[in-house]
Amino acid sequence: MKIEVLAGKIHRATVTDANLNYVGSISIDEKLIEAAGLCEWQKVEILNVNNGERFSTYVIKGSKGQICLNGAAARKVCTGDIVIIVAYTTMSEKKAKKHKPKVVMVNEKNEIVKAKI
Repeated sequence: MKIEVLAGKIHRATVTDANLNYVGSISIDEKLIEAAGLCEWQKVEILNVNNGERFSTYVIKGSKGQICLNGAAARKVCTGDIVIIVAYTTMSEKKAKKHKPKVVMVNEKNEIVKAKI
């Protein structure tokens, strides 16, 4: 049997911008994408700590420190909100028992303060 497990996450990132007039997605600092094991165009779930919203979008590369929700997702956040960005993967139960997700903790400037890989 296959199950869905956490692949990687960026924990408590600060939203730097919300751009309604963009096609869609979340722009994320390229270093954070890499540290969390994410890929550009990958589907991610966004958990807004400030208002409880949970929604999905996809990743695009952003500039240093950037966490920007684009398009319709911009309506779900405000600049300064704290979000958790998560990606999941599917694997066998046997592999899942040994699996270790990539977890990236950031500060208020979206700089990596701790990474568990």
